[in-house]
Amino acid sequence: MPLLQLKNNFLERLISMYGKDEAQQFFYMLCETYLGYTKVDVALNYHQEIDQPIIEKFNESIERLLVWEPIQYIIGSAHFYGNEFRVTNDTLIPRPETEELVDWVVTDFKDKEVKILDIGTGTGCIATSLALNLPKASVSAVDISMGALVTANENAKELRAKVNFEQQDILGATSFIDSFDVVVSNPPYVRNLEKEFMQPNVLEYEPQTALFVSDTSPLLFYKKIANLFLEQTQKEAVLYFEINEYLGKELTVLLLELGFKKPIIKQDFRGKDRMLKAVLY
Repeated sequence: MPLLQLKNNFLERLISMYGKDEAQQFFYMLCETYLGYTKVDVALNYHQEIDQPIIEKFNESIERLLVWEPIQYIIGSAHFYGNEFRVTNDTLIPRPETEELVDWVVTDFKDKEVKILDIGTGTGCIATSLALNLPKASVSAVDISMGALVTANENAKELRAKVNFEQQDILGATSFIDSFDVVVSNPPYVRNLEKEFMQPNVLEYEPQTALFVSDTSPLLFYKKIANLFLEQTQKEAVLYFEINEYLGKELTVLLLELGFKKPIIKQDFRGKDRMLKAVLY
């Protein structure tokens, strides 16, 4: 089968579900994974005959996409802050808004010797990106999931980043694993009541414990991390959170009550309140 026909067949099966632009994006991602072709390579090789084993891989991918499985799980990786990170069902898929959180930390601590802790590391994308872009920093990361930690460690090794990974249930912890100058976390923050607004590719495939919190205590992780932060860090240590766009005011009030001064909220590229920075003076 020629590559052009493969493309046409692929789009025909998926356009009604995903739309033309996203379906084409999926096709190009799979071409890169299965053929090693860039978008330009695809255009230059439309008449190339594709072997049956490769055709079968595309057909299998179509079937998985038709039941809303995320493309990142199908190809096994996701792009984040200039690098590819392996993803598995034990990890959330890294998202572009989290890149902005990383960039905030990198901008604030470029060329500085600091100790950084990433809580709920998942793929290790935050910790690894910080280690690669802050060469003078010492970076540690924790997660409750051993499966996630295996993936995170593999990603750090693949990218030659030095990160200390440890297993820790932060809700059950009485302290951080050490004292730190910077603590950063993208904890579970989606309330159960928000599930009805979410796509099935998230609800049915990404790890629920890394996403959702109860409607009655949506700031549970933030409160716990902030309290541990107060006990284990020194003044002028900095706390960075990715946040629920609907709970920025409530989180600000919580942090002020705990003694933080003037927490700063930043919007992401979509104009949503998505990041918060707090400092002890």
